[in-house]
Amino acid sequence: MKKVFSDEDLIKNLSLYYLNRHLKKKPMEKYHRTIDESPLHDREKYKKKAEILLLNSFMHHFPEVTFENLTCESPDFIAKFNNKKIGIELTEVINHLEMKKVESNLNKIFRQAEILLEQEDTTKYRGVYFLSFHAHLKFESIEQQQEIILNIYKSIKKNKAIGCVKSIRKSTHRRNVFITHEYNMNLFDELCSEKILEIIDKKNEKFPYYDRSVDECWLVIVSDMNSLASRYTFIQDKEHLNEVESPFHKIFHLENLCGNMTSIK
Repeated sequence: MKKVFSDEDLIKNLSLYYLNRHLKKKPMEKYHRTIDESPLHDREKYKKKAEILLLNSFMHHFPEVTFENLTCESPDFIAKFNNKKIGIELTEVINHLEMKKVESNLNKIFRQAEILLEQEDTTKYRGVYFLSFHAHLKFESIEQQQEIILNIYKSIKKNKAIGCVKSIRKSTHRRNVFITHEYNMNLFDELCSEKILEIIDKKNEKFPYYDRSVDECWLVIVSDMNSLASRYTFIQDKEHLNEVESPFHKIFHLENLCGNMTSIK
């Protein structure tokens, strides 16, 4: 039976995480199998798999944590830590709202180019390709999307930047053709502490509805550094986070590229 929901986005995320030396592969694979075996709808399974990937850096800071329930809702996960039952509520902080739509269109473009190359010769072109583009492209334009797909296709075939592609860099990958955007750090790309505080306030309102059987409930706020919309370089006015009042027993902010974590409470 054909799946109603495509796992393409998740496969792309997995590929990125596999390139990341911080990935705890064995537990991640085990957790994904557990989610697959659950009675959740395919869309919910995808959501849970993506969420547990975002917690990868968290697992490095708390290697003793073991997850007991991966498919609950409020909070997102139930774990065991120091003989305590811990509820973990996970949320992503979006740093660039205007980039969300751009990124969505980019991922669709990348997938179309990947399909073209895989249909032609997966073995020949398999690898991870990091691309950057010239400015002022309209990724939402259907006409321009076709031109961008063709430029990406030609750039990878000839292993040099062509047309709207500004740069191309290749890394090895065992299975497929995988295209993503080049990671460029902006030294002045701040994440406003107010965005983190707004998330905490919203989660505080929902706290009374969380599972009361847990000993503690932790809030984990993640910046997905593999996402254009979520990236940041530094937290602006970080000292404001010291003023947080919340019923959550612990609150953390972490990023999943280098695994840096800030303890807020």
